[in-house]
Amino acid sequence: MGATEDAASGRAARPDGSAVLRRSLLLALVAGLGAYYAFHDRLWNASDWWDVAFLAFVLMPACFALVWLALPLRTWRGLLPMGLALGVLAWAFNVADWHTPENFAKLIGIALIGFWFLSYFETVAWVVLVAAIIPIVDSYSVARGPTKVVLEHHEQVFTNLSIAFPIPGEDAAANLGLPDVLFFALFLAAAARFYLRTGWTWVAMVASFGATIALAVSNVLERVFNLGGLPALPLLSVAFLIVNSDLLWRQLRRPRAVPPGTPGGGTPAEVDPDSARTRASQPDTLDGEGGG
Repeated sequence: MGATEDAASGRAARPDGSAVLRRSLLLALVAGLGAYYAFHDRLWNASDWWDVAFLAFVLMPACFALVWLALPLRTWRGLLPMGLALGVLAWAFNVADWHTPENFAKLIGIALIGFWFLSYFETVAWVVLVAAIIPIVDSYSVARGPTKVVLEHHEQVFTNLSIAFPIPGEDAAANLGLPDVLFFALFLAAAARFYLRTGWTWVAMVASFGATIALAVSNVLERVFNLGGLPALPLLSVAFLIVNSDLLWRQLRRPRAVPPGTPGGGTPAEVDPDSARTRASQPDTLDGEGGG
């Protein structure tokens, strides 16, 4: 009996393999990204389209892998204070001209706020509604609204309220606004919470940002519609909806759970996929959710 207890306690004390791997990947990513951001202007100087390819297939996936690795935090309490604290820290880094730590403080801070924002969405229908609305709002803002004014007359404000993706061999950078990153985090956390295709959602949404950068470099849409920049949320929303379309349709058609305690009522776990009972019975894996 004593040997059995010792073995059980040994298993309990052994660190979880996935957690160790996650921490190792996080350290490697932070080190690699920190080195790139510090020395990017001393690297090769290629053509515009090679720069687009590097941003779309290397730098952006590496940066948004940080959001993926932070995904288990989505059920933590205190996400809003943590996100705001990182925002204050980013401001302090900006004042000190430490732009690399500022960039990543903004990235993780706004991602945590996106995770927190999802807690107000009772069902996946709310996520679908937001994904349908924000492309219209973002497109109008860039074409005729406040974003257009900021881009044309207050460029430094946009720089401060965006995430920079520096171009190798240059001092220039491609930028994504903080709302773009917020909704990236919200949709990714929604995919995990509602058992959609979390992995493919991440891939498709990162690819959508790369496609937006490519369209911006081509100048086709900007010339036709007289834009100062391109909105990133339309393609982001489309990516989320297309990758999960069948699962979303299935969940939207499913009868809504009746509150517990009424005849035929469901359990709290049926009402909220992030409830304690559901989390206990469903391992928090990222690559197997939603059957995708």
